[in-house]
Amino acid sequence: MFYREAGQFKTSYKKDQSILPIFQDRIAMVAMLIFCFIVIPLFANDYWLASILVPFLALSLAALGLNVLTGYAGQISLGTAAFMAVGAFAAFNLQVRVPEIPFLIAFLWGGFCAAGVGILFGLPSLRIKGFYLAVATLAAQFFIEWLFTHFDWFTNYSTSGVITAPPMTLLGMAIDNPLSKYFLVLSIVVICAFFVRNLARSEIGRAWMAVRDMDIAAEAIGINLMKTKLLAFGVSSFLCGLAGALWAYVVLGTVEPQAFDIARSFEILFMIVIGGLGSVSGAFLGAGFMILLPILLNNVGSLITGGTISTETIAHIEYMVFGAFIIFFLIVEPNGLARLWQTGKEKLRLWPFPY
Repeated sequence: MFYREAGQFKTSYKKDQSILPIFQDRIAMVAMLIFCFIVIPLFANDYWLASILVPFLALSLAALGLNVLTGYAGQISLGTAAFMAVGAFAAFNLQVRVPEIPFLIAFLWGGFCAAGVGILFGLPSLRIKGFYLAVATLAAQFFIEWLFTHFDWFTNYSTSGVITAPPMTLLGMAIDNPLSKYFLVLSIVVICAFFVRNLARSEIGRAWMAVRDMDIAAEAIGINLMKTKLLAFGVSSFLCGLAGALWAYVVLGTVEPQAFDIARSFEILFMIVIGGLGSVSGAFLGAGFMILLPILLNNVGSLITGGTISTETIAHIEYMVFGAFIIFFLIVEPNGLARLWQTGKEKLRLWPFPY
């Protein structure tokens, strides 16, 4: 078979610790990047870019942030959308107060503000875990949403509470069309994905996984639980804040608290459950599943019923299908779609020997 590592010898520690040790994986990664940066822009129309691909990438980044906290560090969070809101409003307020600031700096500021808030609400994880930690992060979701709704300073005293995101300009070029927005979001998501992948392989990532598997044993071997857990909350919230800024600026074009409600938090949680916990690819697979399945159900429903089925009925069917898939993956494959993909690769590596 073509997927073999036989004959690929590691002659240095650097090669042995590379992010993609198998040559075929490196070729596949380069091919995927070429497809995303060159092929898709050549053939995708504005609808696919603006309505499907850009939201998919932004939600993938948010799911990646939650996967750092829940998948790698084992800390449950139901406040992902709240940290996204912090990133969006922090970026907006920085640009409003200091108009000369480039929007990329504002995005980073939003990420760091979200990281600070995430660390603050991550303090209860030092004493509680499991269901009680989920309730604590759920309180963060409701509190932050209430804060942005009732204090007009965050919305620059807008009477409607819905504010238009400032225009984005990079190197003198306005980012105001679907193609330029796609390149912007894709570049940021690729950088963050490689960052998380490398971080998970480092000492920090191994400490996260040790705490996830058994925190008492991790502390017994010398891992600082406070530093490890709060760092996980900080990195996770930074990525979620960055995703929130992208969602407000690029996807919606507006900054509003209603875009980051509790339903958004559960949506991102479903992404990592279906895609796979503790996996970078799981965030993308889960986001793709959540974005494409409603489109598929709408098209199939319209085809079968001739367009007579109502949108409300289709929405209820979507919830039923999502619930069924979540139960299916929790029972059959708790590690989600990413594990199924990994199993397929392992079978190719060992074929024709039994697995």
